[in-house]
Amino acid sequence: RMTKKILLDICKQQKLYWTPYLNDTLYLHYKGFDRLENLEEYTGLKCLWLQCNGLRKIENLEAQTELRSLYLQLNLIEKIENLEPLQKLDSLNISNNYIRTIENLSCLKVLQTLQIAHNKLQTVEDIQHLQECPSISVLDLSHNNLSDPSIVAILETMPNLHVLNLMGNEVIKKISNYRKTLTVRLKQLTYLDDRPVFPKDRACAEAWAVGGLEAEKAEREKWETRERKKIQDSIDALAAIRQRAKEQKRQNCTEGVATDTQEDPPGQETAPDKAVLPEREEYAEIEQFRLETLETLSLDELPDLEDVVVSDLPPEEEIFVQKQDYRPKIEIISEVTNGSNFTLEENNNSMLENSGEEVPTTIFSNVHQNHKEHEKEHLRPLLKSFFTEPDNSERYLEIKDKEVAPLKPLIQEVITEPKDHLLLSPVCHQPDDPSSWEEDGKITV
Repeated sequence: RMTKKILLDICKQQKLYWTPYLNDTLYLHYKGFDRLENLEEYTGLKCLWLQCNGLRKIENLEAQTELRSLYLQLNLIEKIENLEPLQKLDSLNISNNYIRTIENLSCLKVLQTLQIAHNKLQTVEDIQHLQECPSISVLDLSHNNLSDPSIVAILETMPNLHVLNLMGNEVIKKISNYRKTLTVRLKQLTYLDDRPVFPKDRACAEAWAVGGLEAEKAEREKWETRERKKIQDSIDALAAIRQRAKEQKRQNCTEGVATDTQEDPPGQETAPDKAVLPEREEYAEIEQFRLETLETLSLDELPDLEDVVVSDLPPEEEIFVQKQDYRPKIEIISEVTNGSNFTLEENNNSMLENSGEEVPTTIFSNVHQNHKEHEKEHLRPLLKSFFTEPDNSERYLEIKDKEVAPLKPLIQEVITEPKDHLLLSPVCHQPDDPSSWEEDGKITV
């Protein structure tokens, strides 16, 4: 039985609302119910599924005034009745029952879909009530026992009939030119049985009704010619679009080549083409970058810190230099010496003569001018590889290991201080006398 407790349990199982009137859909199919009852609290239902039960009668639906769809197929119903409260019913499915007559549907003013297949309909009188249901647009009468061709007159009075299914009835065999006849007589039909009714089919059917097969053949050829022309026009339009695109592309290429090869008159500048301008600017930047990176520098061209004149500096830098008591001097000390006191003294004397003043210094190694030039020759390929291949660090290391490793130069800062304050370098604890710098043929550091 369809009790209130069973209905509540079904709502819990299907995760519906426990409050009956909040549910707009209720699934009661495949439950074995033989009677409709206890649905008074479910006033908000819009869709009710009752198929595949043992229902024998349509009843107790007075509270379902909001119902839109009612599914009663595969039951034991023998009569259509008690549907007056369902004024908003749009779709009714009562297929696979035992209904012998279509009746009591005129009260459903908005009914659009009626599925009554696999029932016991036989005569014209059994479907005559459809004349009182002008709102029906989808009608399924398949697999009944309809055999009288006069049923077409009943269907012809339905002004909104768009979809009709009569498959499985004997009447199909008794209506000559069945599909053409129904297409001509049912003016609003767009779908018949298992396939649609296209405008071309309707035009050919109407031509056949007027002039027979010849008129139908002529009308069909006219439609086919029109369709072929439409397809050909589409193909031609596509070909024209492609041709225009090719011509435009060829024209752009020609203009680009002409712009690149054109020479500017002397004293005038030609405005570059808008399409070629970004590309030419990009190439100009690349070319400028290559010229800058390929430029080589010589060691002789590097400025010497001693050549900087204080008067040539900006005011800020001049103030900074005046605050300093001395200027740093860089001297290369090499381990390659011949150990003679004569060479060491000669280098020290030449340095003092060039400076023009007596300067106390730390211990200097014996460095020959020829050796300095030799070191410059070794440094030139390093500088060249540094500017030409800045990212090739491995090659730089190889050249450095092969050519400079045997020389092992040392860098030491020479401090120049005023005459009155003669100080020794913190590294040297010897007096200023050069004769005392050497002891037993060795330089003391």
